[in-house]
Amino acid sequence: MSRLELQPITLKEARKFVDLNHSHHRAPVGWLFGVAVNDGAKVVGVAIAGRPVARMADDGWTVEITRCCTDHTQNVASKLYGALVRAARALGYRRIITYTLRSESGDSLKAAGWKVIAESRGGNWNRAGRPRVDTHPTGEKLLWEPEY
Repeated sequence: MSRLELQPITLKEARKFVDLNHSHHRAPVGWLFGVAVNDGAKVVGVAIAGRPVARMADDGWTVEITRCCTDHTQNVASKLYGALVRAARALGYRRIITYTLRSESGDSLKAAGWKVIAESRGGNWNRAGRPRVDTHPTGEKLLWEPEY
């Protein structure tokens, strides 16, 4: 197996990778920073950190990992999560969160030292005053934070 290495990535490159490889989400619009992992030959995963999607969590001290996407190369997702936690802390963020669908195992997050702190019923953002069309799963989600 090739050695996995972190590398910088631009928003444009990260969005393209997510759009080509993510199983159920398009690339997010927002971006604070991101990181990629390569196997010596090509990028095999990207992760994107942004402002929290839920407006009540957007306090200026919280960052949300809005996408973690790999080509299924082993250990890439946990490496990405670890890198973004270190970067967020270095930038002064006090809280780091991410969500998974209840149906996802969360194995990569567990391997990177994260724990479930809350559960969400899911649902959509559609309201009478601001109609939206959901193009992503709207089921139950788990909210995660790093343990350390």
